[in-house]
Amino acid sequence: MLAKNVVELLNQQVNKEFYSAYLYLDFSNFCYDQGLDGFGNWYRVQAQEERDHAMLFVQYLQNNGERAVLEAIEKPAVAPDSVKMVLAEGLNHERYVTSLIHNICDAAHSVKDFRTIQFLDWFVKEQGEEETNAEGLVKKFELFGDDPKSLYMLDNELGARVYSAPSLVL
Repeated sequence: MLAKNVVELLNQQVNKEFYSAYLYLDFSNFCYDQGLDGFGNWYRVQAQEERDHAMLFVQYLQNNGERAVLEAIEKPAVAPDSVKMVLAEGLNHERYVTSLIHNICDAAHSVKDFRTIQFLDWFVKEQGEEETNAEGLVKKFELFGDDPKSLYMLDNELGARVYSAPSLVL
């Protein structure tokens, strides 16, 4: 049986992950509108990942006899006006999500909920990868973004990203 505060945080995370999917889909739409289909693809794949993360939290709650509570998903708070802004906001958002995962870990640890801690271990590692990827995009854009040929090459690189579902066993 999961502690009530842990269940509440897990349910909040479900909705935060769905919000992340909305945010990245909005970023994807912006990039496609700018003619940067590779960037659009990268963020569309990112949106798919976030949706699947939400579903992993739903499944974990259900596997532990808890009901997943779905709330309204807010409209993305960020209105992108440049690719540079999209990349910076993506990095900021990943750092925020990392803090949310850490908060759930703290709550689970405080009640010695080792099952939830083990479940969250995958997300802790995943967030490390997410932040590294987002930081890498920011750095590449800072290096190449003003040069049209380099931006074209970066856009092509990002267009090659394909989605692969997470392989977390619950």
